[in-house]
Amino acid sequence: MIRGLVLAGALALTGCAATNDAADNLARDRAKTVVNRVVSERLPGVNAAPVTDCIIDAASAKEILNFAAASVAGITQSTIEEVLVIAQRPEAVKCIAQNSITMLGG
Repeated sequence: MIRGLVLAGALALTGCAATNDAADNLARDRAKTVVNRVVSERLPGVNAAPVTDCIIDAASAKEILNFAAASVAGITQSTIEEVLVIAQRPEAVKCIAQNSITMLGG
């Protein structure tokens, strides 16, 4: 009986983790649409996707949620400024630079 309870508890935790992962992925996907739009508008002609990925990877969970909310409520000047601030973080700058070298064939 105890094994059954432990198994049920483990399955419940696995279900929670899967639900959390799905919610995280949804928020990141929605946030990417916002960040990609900002990057595309600010850097016309640049492949925005790798830059967007770098910015999302450098963003906090709260920032990602802010961007996901902006995908519904609309992009504001505050949203744009937040994207630009994150893009200037050392980890984002390094990632963007590495992706730029890769895109140039280096």
